[in-house]
Amino acid sequence: MQAFDYLPAVSVDEAVAALAAGGAGARALGGGTDLIAQIKEGRRSVARIVDLKRIPALAEIKFPPEGGAWIGAAVTCRTLNQHVEFKRRFPGMHDSTHLIGGVQIQGRATIGGNLCNASPAADGIPNLIAHRVRVHVAGPAGARVVPVEAFCVGPGRTVLATGELVVAFEFPASPVRFGAAYLRFTPRNEMDIAVAGAAAAVELDDAGQNFKSVRLALGAVGPTPLLVESAGPRLAGQPVNDASLELAGSLARAVAKPITDMRGTIEQRQHLAGVLTVRALRLALDRARGTRTVDALGRPL
Repeated sequence: MQAFDYLPAVSVDEAVAALAAGGAGARALGGGTDLIAQIKEGRRSVARIVDLKRIPALAEIKFPPEGGAWIGAAVTCRTLNQHVEFKRRFPGMHDSTHLIGGVQIQGRATIGGNLCNASPAADGIPNLIAHRVRVHVAGPAGARVVPVEAFCVGPGRTVLATGELVVAFEFPASPVRFGAAYLRFTPRNEMDIAVAGAAAAVELDDAGQNFKSVRLALGAVGPTPLLVESAGPRLAGQPVNDASLELAGSLARAVAKPITDMRGTIEQRQHLAGVLTVRALRLALDRARGTRTVDALGRPL
């Protein structure tokens, strides 16, 4: 284990100053479930770690009067799993937060850390993209907001500049007939890395028969989690039927840019991108119609 300075910050301004002073060798610590393992294994070199867990603003969960949610970057997956109001408003997010490690890991892992680790196979990021989440960032130059689909720029790389950190996630208010879901394929159900993943979010018309809006995102089939940009304009206004679902699957397959590695081949991942997209859409549709009250693994929400 390499030596490094450890600085527990108690405010966003203090954390920003410490990260900026540490330069390229400084890293923010949320739960540490990725960072500490990377340091121990020699995959990441650090000179300074700035601990964010004591900053009250980063642990907030708020529900603005106009709807939506404000989730601090250091809120743990376990906290979100157990938060009744968050699960009621955003049941689709439960699909992701219950898959990020086991129960012990979820007690430490943060949704902010899952994003900032920028793994192409991260289980949280496609769902954030599907939910149209905006990422609030603080840094030496002030605050800025980044659409979550633009946050990751490569494997392990993000748009964060030196001294910047993620403060919170802004979830927009969900429409009345809204549903979202995330599914992944792994050799095992638990404690594994996705071979492919797909998230879907839909809004239906008053009759529940046509798409008003659709947003699809993929994981583990590209250098970053991917927004299927063509899905929205191609599916909006279309009837909810097998033809529309097949179109969604084909659009996902067209966007996927997977590689072959020890966990899967290009052909397998492209196929899975389409299959998982259709299945996630079906689950999202059930939730939009109020007919689904369990998560993707059948556990009560």
